[in-house]
Amino acid sequence: MQRSNRHPRAHRIRAGVQWWPLSLAVAVVGGLAWYGANSAGWLKDKSQPALEGAKVQRGPLHISVTARGNLKAADSVSLKSAVEGRTAILSLAPQGTHVKEGDIVCELDATNLVEKRFQQSIAASNAEASYVKAKQNYDIQQSQNRSDIARAQQKLEFAKQDVSKFLEGERAFEHEKSQQAIDLAKEDAARASDKLAWSAKLAEKGFLTTTELEADRSAQHHAQVALEQATRSMELLDRFQSPRKLDELNAAFEEAKREAERVALQADARIVDYAADMRTSQARFDLEKEKLALVTSQIEKARMRAPSAGMVIYTQRDSDEPPIQEGAEVREREEILTIPSAGGMIVQAKLHETVVKQVQIGSKCVLKVDALGAQEFAGRVSFVSVLPDQNMRWFNPNTRVYATDITVDAPNDDMRPGMSCSIEIQIEDLPDALLIPVQAAFRTEKENVSFVVRNGVVDRRAVQIGRYNALWVQVLAGLSEGETVLLSAPPGFDRITIESEDEKEGAHETKPKTGEVNTSEASASTH
Repeated sequence: MQRSNRHPRAHRIRAGVQWWPLSLAVAVVGGLAWYGANSAGWLKDKSQPALEGAKVQRGPLHISVTARGNLKAADSVSLKSAVEGRTAILSLAPQGTHVKEGDIVCELDATNLVEKRFQQSIAASNAEASYVKAKQNYDIQQSQNRSDIARAQQKLEFAKQDVSKFLEGERAFEHEKSQQAIDLAKEDAARASDKLAWSAKLAEKGFLTTTELEADRSAQHHAQVALEQATRSMELLDRFQSPRKLDELNAAFEEAKREAERVALQADARIVDYAADMRTSQARFDLEKEKLALVTSQIEKARMRAPSAGMVIYTQRDSDEPPIQEGAEVREREEILTIPSAGGMIVQAKLHETVVKQVQIGSKCVLKVDALGAQEFAGRVSFVSVLPDQNMRWFNPNTRVYATDITVDAPNDDMRPGMSCSIEIQIEDLPDALLIPVQAAFRTEKENVSFVVRNGVVDRRAVQIGRYNALWVQVLAGLSEGETVLLSAPPGFDRITIESEDEKEGAHETKPKTGEVNTSEASASTH
């Protein structure tokens, strides 16, 4: 009984294994036969594809530009690092903290500055000592110059007085004295002669001895010699001594004048050196004081205080730099944080160069803040940069974007600086326009064309294009409402690469695809 039960089962398994390839072959053949009978594309000629088109329709055309941006306070106080070089942040008020005026919101590492201030204080003290010494030397030299000049002027005055004294008194006095000596000598000679004559008479009579007579004769001779000497002395005085003394006095006077001039010049020369030394010392002292004041000021500025009450907002740095936080390094003049006021909000955005020409100051905008859901806010363009943002060249050298500010008309209290938002800038509304999809407009070297399908026949039609957005193109001439236009070019259309005016100016940039309308304004939207 057991053997009979196992045999049929094994027979069924073997039968199933034997029939499985046959069943698979039948299924494949049947499928291929069904597809061959029902699929025209597999057996028919593929040179005749079905042409798809869209109707030319009339309706409103809304043209706008969309962009992304971040909220920022319209009026905020920026706090930047005033410490030279790079320094680390020691402490920082938490972001979003409300602070009062005068509160410390950031403290930078000033350890090196404290040591530098100590060294600079020593340098300033040394410079001050040098300046004081130089000034004292200058004052001493000035006093010495005054003494030397006064002494030289005194000598000059004395020399002048000596000349006047000689001319007005001494010369006449010496001449008169010599004349008086001659007169006295004459009197003595006359008395001696009279006495000798009388003595000779007495000697003849025997009243005087020969010795007494000889003494009188010697006295008379001495008196005569004295008269001659006095006369010659007067002649020497008038001819030689007086003129020589006058010359000497005049020469001494001239020398005194020259000496006074030399003393004045030497005083000026010496005082110039001392004055230059004093000015140099003073300039060095002033420079060291200024450096000390600068270091002291930087140490004070390392403790940054809130200039006004508000909320602390950290500055957003580039992606390749660490965020503002304790321990992060900051550069001199780099913005660390801002304290916005409650005066309003603006949105900072960047617009591509293809759409920036459409945006004007005062253009209305519709804003949506990501954090506030679907709520919409009104705004208007308040600023459009004249030049492109240079920072974008680091990320994509071929991209040109322009910084744009949008003022929020009625900001919400829940808005915070730094929140991301979407912006729709209203450009123009055409209430009644003839429209075709952008895929139905093609550009050749000379004109824009569309392909109209009528009764299965494709007609190439030159069209005049007006305004457009990302989906629709305004047709000014060449098409009629209700006509059908192709969304892709027919196989026989010879596509030609066309360069727009902007592309001719920057031929190195990427060109649009052949035969397509320039729809590079990818940021435009439609309603």
